[in-house]
Amino acid sequence: MTDYEAATAFLGEWGPFQQQVFFLLCLSTVPNGFTALAIVFLADTPSHRCLIPEHVNLTAAWRNSSIPLEVDNHSGALVPSKCSRYKLNDMRSFSETGLLPGVDVNLSNVPREGCLDGWEYDRSVYIATIVSEWDLVCDNRWKNPLTSSVFFCGVLTGSFISGQLSDRYGRKTVLVVTIAVQILFTFFEIFSQSWAVFCALYFVVGVGQISNYVAAFVLGAEIFGPSVRTIFSTAGVSLFFGAGYMLLPLFAFFIRDWRMLLLALTLLGFLCVPVWWYVPESPRWLLMLFMTNNYPHRNTLTIAYFVLSLNTGNLHGDAYFNCFLSAVVEMPAYTLSWVLFRWCSRRLSLSLSLFMGGLFLLLMLLIPANLISLAITLEMAGKFAVTTAFAIVYAYSAELYPTVLRNTAVGACSMASRIGSIIAPYFIYLRSYSISLPYILVGSLTALSGLLSLLLPESYGMPLPETIIDTTLISVHFTDDSDINLQS
Repeated sequence: MTDYEAATAFLGEWGPFQQQVFFLLCLSTVPNGFTALAIVFLADTPSHRCLIPEHVNLTAAWRNSSIPLEVDNHSGALVPSKCSRYKLNDMRSFSETGLLPGVDVNLSNVPREGCLDGWEYDRSVYIATIVSEWDLVCDNRWKNPLTSSVFFCGVLTGSFISGQLSDRYGRKTVLVVTIAVQILFTFFEIFSQSWAVFCALYFVVGVGQISNYVAAFVLGAEIFGPSVRTIFSTAGVSLFFGAGYMLLPLFAFFIRDWRMLLLALTLLGFLCVPVWWYVPESPRWLLMLFMTNNYPHRNTLTIAYFVLSLNTGNLHGDAYFNCFLSAVVEMPAYTLSWVLFRWCSRRLSLSLSLFMGGLFLLLMLLIPANLISLAITLEMAGKFAVTTAFAIVYAYSAELYPTVLRNTAVGACSMASRIGSIIAPYFIYLRSYSISLPYILVGSLTALSGLLSLLLPESYGMPLPETIIDTTLISVHFTDDSDINLQS
């Protein structure tokens, strides 16, 4: 069968069967939108200070003055220290002799010590997060960004192995198995008794999360005809992913305990169960066509997307609203990606959206510190542009590979991009040294990648490749167009 789309044209593109498969495959991405960024609330850091045990005999004056004041790096104001207290033995001695802090005793001369008895956390926002559960603060604060990186290491691993398994054993098989893995190991996380166990389980969740997303994406791209494929691979899966992202702050607002939030996520995963009965295997994969290899570049793009998404907790204002706003911004971005993918050049659409995203982030450096609303607007504009590019690049990738290697190739591209998501939490961590530094790095890299995207081949108007020859024709077509443009 040399032309699959011509041979199956009599089936139509948008009958009840295609509508059913379209909806179920898109629905399977909703838990992914929730899972991918749940760490924003699972590992948020509540306000904290050193614990002064109740049994320690201190007067009210000394108990209220037990924490030194330090200059906040961001606001410049004096705030209670998060990682030190005045030495407990000295305070006890002063208290027993009736000396008053700041009156009889100069507090600047009192020795300090670390939080030897642990920390007390503000419970006004969260009942518990993994940070307050396992004290991932002060000397252990490096574990917080590492938690996100462990998840994305799982995503990298899943990108590597799932593509090969899908091309060998089928898209549907890998889709269903990895959905089950994601649901089960998210449930197991609820019973974690240590940070190390949580991270080990979170790694496996990352493996399942990307594996079922890529499998669903490729399965839909191979089942649907050209016009429906364009909608599915840009706006379809992306809007449902965005819906899952929007559900995250809503769930987190009403569920303030990290274990119960994971339970809600586990239950949300059961939306995917009907996939087993109502979604078929890819007919293109069943034909077992030929192989090729051709990878577009996504790594800088992924850094930008996840830095902006994970940074919502650091923006001024309510963390739940900021996360919801970040999710809402994605919805029109996904719609725009479909419009651009339907009627415009792939290269130019990707290049322009990346470059504008980087430009918006760099413009934030010019905004005075007191214009908070304008700064947030520019960051959301950058998120809008980067999200548009993120949706385009997935659909663009699927158009460059033939059927038998498509899942492996898209998975390999996803694997390369995971390098970006693994280091994204540490870009945010750079805020502790300079608030501007993450925006300088991400903005510059994103704008540069927008220019480099112009070097990719053009696939607009080309049929989905079935063989290595078809893939070669895309490259030849790109080269011929470039030669014509140069001659003109």
